Amino acid sequence: MTITALAEAMEHGETTSYDLVTRYFERMDACARLRAVIERNPDAPELARARDRARGDGAVLGGVPILVKDNIDTGDRMHTTAGSVALAGNRAPRDAPLVARLREAGAVILGKTNMSEFANYMTGGRAPNGYSSRGGATLNPFDETADPSGSSTGSAVAVATGQCAAAIGTETCGSIISPSQHAGIVGLKPTGGLVPGAGIIPISPTLDTAGPMAACVADVAVVLGALTGRTYDLRRPEADLAGLRLGLVRAASRADDAAPGRQAQGSGTATEPSRAAWVEAAQRLVETARDSGVTWVDVALPPFDVEAVLLPIMRCEFKTALNAYLAAMHNPAIPQTLADVIAYNQAHADVALRYGQSELIAAEAASGTMTEPEYGAALAARQALVAALDAAFTRADVDVVLLLDADTDLAAVTGFPSLTLPLGRGRDGLPLGSGFIARRHREDALLRVAAALEARLGLWRVSGHT
Repeated sequence: MTITALAEAMEHGETTSYDLVTRYFERMDACARLRAVIERNPDAPELARARDRARGDGAVLGGVPILVKDNIDTGDRMHTTAGSVALAGNRAPRDAPLVARLREAGAVILGKTNMSEFANYMTGGRAPNGYSSRGGATLNPFDETADPSGSSTGSAVAVATGQCAAAIGTETCGSIISPSQHAGIVGLKPTGGLVPGAGIIPISPTLDTAGPMAACVADVAVVLGALTGRTYDLRRPEADLAGLRLGLVRAASRADDAAPGRQAQGSGTATEPSRAAWVEAAQRLVETARDSGVTWVDVALPPFDVEAVLLPIMRCEFKTALNAYLAAMHNPAIPQTLADVIAYNQAHADVALRYGQSELIAAEAASGTMTEPEYGAALAARQALVAALDAAFTRADVDVVLLLDADTDLAAVTGFPSLTLPLGRGRDGLPLGSGFIARRHREDALLRVAAALEARLGLWRVSGHT
């Protein structure tokens, strides 16, 4: 049932927000071994009752239960830890602005989702995706030995297994799109700055963004609307394909030519579906869309080395950004600086350092002043990529492009919006996801295209796995 259908069912008295919270908590119990949810909101039942009493106030998410990633502040009894035992005592004094917007739209915050610790910026890729010292390892619900990707692993798995109506993830490079691809759900990374980034435990203020993850495009659109105050009209999406002009990237135009789902923060060591299976699934989408009247235009993306641009920005911004976040908590019970986090982990190595903290140490060694020559060079290279990608869209006269290899790292680095749509499963039974990029601030076009293709292909989500 879509979020809109849930809201209508509540309006018509067919169910209540309290009933939904109860059912999702029961589902969490049934899926507990997957470790997708790191903490439940003890106030969710009473918040749901309050929403039921306010029924009829027109709130777009009136009573809809939503999970948020554990690096997003909630000014309640829950903790915000980025999966770190060092921050286990952190209770934020106020909601992150994006959480405040969800509550204003009527959402019930159901709990926090597990994640790759510090959003995969800690161990240099040694930890499995979805592992945190506080929450343990989130498992792939389709094959518990397979890579679930990260860092918004818990959000993706919770949606895929029906533990919430929708979830919020965060991305620096791949952390919304990749776990959504691996879970067979829809994930959207918005244009940089569209969703307010305050109140999120940071890696890089330049690159970080939060976005919605849900079972279908319509649900992603509703939640994005709540986060941004905008309306995304997806009525009759199946009528939007005929005459549509879309870009097609046939091969990765980049220096490192990485496989789908790769994350610059560290993609872990578990196996993932073969590149050929991802490309084959996307090619079927291309052919089906062409039969429905879509005109595909070849687009060449600007070549780039994701690590050369991304890593200096993260390394130089992380220390200053994290220290500012910790200072804003005004909480003497938690580490006050990155150096304190490192010291805590070293003092509790048996729990905190199963996979090390090499990236935290490297970030602490950086000056933190953001005056390093490599930082300025990386920012300049990023701006050049933004201009080159704008030019690529303009030359092709398109607003949305599909990448056959499903790799949206370029969108992450440049702040362009990206989306993944599930494309079924490979021969190994694991989900396959597409990769779309749109012009900046063209989430409307991105969502319309995705909804149209979803309707034409009869896509929904790969579900029923517990």
